[in-house]
Amino acid sequence: MLEPSKSTDSSGMDEFGYAQTLDRSIGKFASFAAGVSYISILTGVFQLFYFGFSMAGPAYAWSWPIVFVGQLMVALCFAELAGRYPVAGSVYNWAKRLASGTSAWLAGWLLLLSSIMALGSVALALQITLPQLWSGFQIVGDGTGPFDFAMNGVVLATIMITISTLINAFGVKLMTRINSIGVFVELVAAVLLILALGWHVVRGPEVFFDTAGFGEGHDLGFFGVFLIGAMASGYVMYGFDTASSLGEETKDPKRTAPKAILRAVTASFLLGGLILLFGILAAPDLTDPKIGAADGGLQHIVLSVLGGPFGKAFLVCIVVAVVVCTLAVHAAAIRMMFAMARDNNLPFSRQLSKVDPVRKTPTIAAIVIGVLAVIPLLVNVMQPAIFTILSSISIVLIYLSYLLVTVPMLRRRFLKKWPLRDEGHGEAGFSMGKWGLPVNILAVLWGGAMTLNLIWPRPEIYNSVPPFEWYFQWGGVLFVAAVTIGGTLLYRLKIRHQTGVLAEHAAAVAAHPSSGAAGQPQPVRAGGGTEDGVEPMEDDLEPQRVS
Repeated sequence: MLEPSKSTDSSGMDEFGYAQTLDRSIGKFASFAAGVSYISILTGVFQLFYFGFSMAGPAYAWSWPIVFVGQLMVALCFAELAGRYPVAGSVYNWAKRLASGTSAWLAGWLLLLSSIMALGSVALALQITLPQLWSGFQIVGDGTGPFDFAMNGVVLATIMITISTLINAFGVKLMTRINSIGVFVELVAAVLLILALGWHVVRGPEVFFDTAGFGEGHDLGFFGVFLIGAMASGYVMYGFDTASSLGEETKDPKRTAPKAILRAVTASFLLGGLILLFGILAAPDLTDPKIGAADGGLQHIVLSVLGGPFGKAFLVCIVVAVVVCTLAVHAAAIRMMFAMARDNNLPFSRQLSKVDPVRKTPTIAAIVIGVLAVIPLLVNVMQPAIFTILSSISIVLIYLSYLLVTVPMLRRRFLKKWPLRDEGHGEAGFSMGKWGLPVNILAVLWGGAMTLNLIWPRPEIYNSVPPFEWYFQWGGVLFVAAVTIGGTLLYRLKIRHQTGVLAEHAAAVAAHPSSGAAGQPQPVRAGGGTEDGVEPMEDDLEPQRVS
């Protein structure tokens, strides 16, 4: 048992049952930058434009505002949660307060796996841009060999992940400083790019209302190929919860994190949407096959429109965006691993939750995440089809983990148990008020529809290159089912019996009138303390222990 303390932790972390062990140094812009860099429009839009365009042509751009509206509903729910629980591993910790221990662990498990795979996918984006900047970046072969493109991508991505590991392991101050500078460069570059492309517009907006023959021969016509193309937008606009995942390291997080979440998703929508709009309107020739090719895409349009020096200057900014996006994805994955490990909810939890006493960052977790992210990249060399499946699945897992928050949140709204009252966590930093219920309903409907669209076993996504095997096409369904069922069994059969906040991370809980005998501290649960205002549910009814 912990000894009762005479005073509470001034950082506010004792409200959630944890001691303040991380470095609280992140300001408002750095918090906003974390969300923006994770979404990273210059990374995602430039990396996936070719795919959306090749599927549905110019009209695929309509998917951008559609995805934004859906994700904004989710972001509003997250902002409300961030205003109450700005804790590391945000989705995992939110699910703990809304649902059962099993659901919370599964939310963290799925998001952790997806973040590790996403880290490799983001770093691979360097292969699309760097060789177009300078042929010397094509380190492996000359780019014409059967494996040159894939192998070189793995080399560049591995170098990037190694650099990201070193920066994240050094401390959050260095990471956020680099990230903030990179995001500032990215935002300025995005605005200048929009102005430059807008100046070179050669066609009118009617092109967005012309299906241009796309969808002919498809079972669902243009709607069918539009749903596929829309995945290019769905693959970009997520990760805004990163601002809250860094909440333990943010100043005044209950007010800062919600604003950062909403500003990040809104700014990304506006800038990304205008780049798509003017990029398509300024393209010299929309029938150019390079626009729909992996080694061309939006980069090809920029180089064609702006010419060598100016075009390449913008490509440099895209590289900067990829770098800071890698840093942000890595940082978010580290916080998720740390949050689960300090609750003793992972193997080797004591090591993974260890915080460097000088740098005040989970150094071991940073290294482990980096190593694990490189392993799937090796698959990309000989079997790019498998890596494509893994990359697609990583996004499915993110949407599923979000549903594991929005669904129980909606359930509590229907039961009149949200928003919580008199919960002992002080004033909430953000509330939707009467709009909470309709927004939450839309967030759940959107998340379910998008998950179904992403996981649907389409050959264009899961079996696009040889060898054409049934298990590749159904790879998304099979893998998601395996990690979900396997993760649930792992938690139910083993991990839940060891769950409890590790002693070195547990807050000293002061004596409380409701604690029974005078002077006796209340038990610390993995749910985040005893004053979280949420009654135990399902397997949370089992008392937790302090390790």
